[in-house]
Amino acid sequence: MALPTSPAWPIGGLDPVIEALQEEYLPQISDYDLGGLLCDTRLGRRAIVSSFGAESVVLLHYVSRLVPDIDVLFIDTHKHFRETLEYRDTVAQALNLNLVNVEPDKTELAKEDPYGSLFNIDVNMCCTLRKVFPLQDALRGYDSWVSGRKRFQASTRAAIPVLERDTDKIKINPLALWSKHDIDSYFFEHDLPRHPLEAKGYPSIGCQPCTRAVKPGEDVRAGRWAGTPDKTECGLHIGPDGNFARKKSKS
Repeated sequence: MALPTSPAWPIGGLDPVIEALQEEYLPQISDYDLGGLLCDTRLGRRAIVSSFGAESVVLLHYVSRLVPDIDVLFIDTHKHFRETLEYRDTVAQALNLNLVNVEPDKTELAKEDPYGSLFNIDVNMCCTLRKVFPLQDALRGYDSWVSGRKRFQASTRAAIPVLERDTDKIKINPLALWSKHDIDSYFFEHDLPRHPLEAKGYPSIGCQPCTRAVKPGEDVRAGRWAGTPDKTECGLHIGPDGNFARKKSKS
């Protein structure tokens, strides 16, 4: 069944597709069928969006075993750690992933960030230019997408649902209810490779200029945008009423 193409949130906040999926696969928090959900044809054409960060391989392994032909979108911001790019290639080969590298628009980069230092001036705009806009473009051919967000990662993620709307698309967070113990156990059970930076104190890994190692006792995402306390997300996760309007530069 084709999903609605209108970006508007359903009248009254009701979403019949999500409600039906919720009732069938997520009747209660202790009783859910993620495998059935991820394979449901009502999700339409699906993709996984992965940063190939510290815990990404768990989601990639879990979902690709259920949906082997699913596309995996990696946003190459041109600011990633070298270790992340090497890890991406290792994992993609090991799991035989349909890897799709997504890059920022070269013309926009030349106009908005000609020296590659926008992260020092406007970190939010840097994320928008290098992550949000490229993902927005890449997702146009999909009806739904899979995210690796988990509730235990940060207080700002403590209530994320398994199923939600992200503009006109359905977003699935299969690991939302998993604990850190669940993640570690899955790593061990399937002998999955760890990101090389994790052993150096990076439990959450983003772009190199905006990521530092985490100190003992800190939140696992404390190393992300550490110099910008009001910023906790890159902006990829929009919500049902989210809408981006690109301002075209004057030529």
